[in-house]
Amino acid sequence: MNNLRNKVQLIGHLGKDAEFKQFDNGNTIARVSIATKEIFQNSKGEKIVDVQWHQLVGWGKLAEMMQVLCKKGKEVAVQGKLTHRSYEDHDGQTKFLSEVVVSEFMLLN
Repeated sequence: MNNLRNKVQLIGHLGKDAEFKQFDNGNTIARVSIATKEIFQNSKGEKIVDVQWHQLVGWGKLAEMMQVLCKKGKEVAVQGKLTHRSYEDHDGQTKFLSEVVVSEFMLLN
């Protein structure tokens, strides 16, 4: 059961092209957002479309592949782990962010 701990799997559409950055030490990072959609009926029988946005992060060789392949509108399947972090913005306010650190991804269309 250890391989089930903190595992996230999502299928959705990319909201933008992956943003890619290379650091001075040679390490690379790619960031992109993905939208997942759930359609259901509420108690009144009305059709409800619930869209959730998730932030994805890839590192190293995976980031390089994401830069090339992850383009706005593409449908992808991703697997990774959920992480939470905080940072201070330019106004000195603390912001909190949840991200999926991607370990695998696959284009579906």
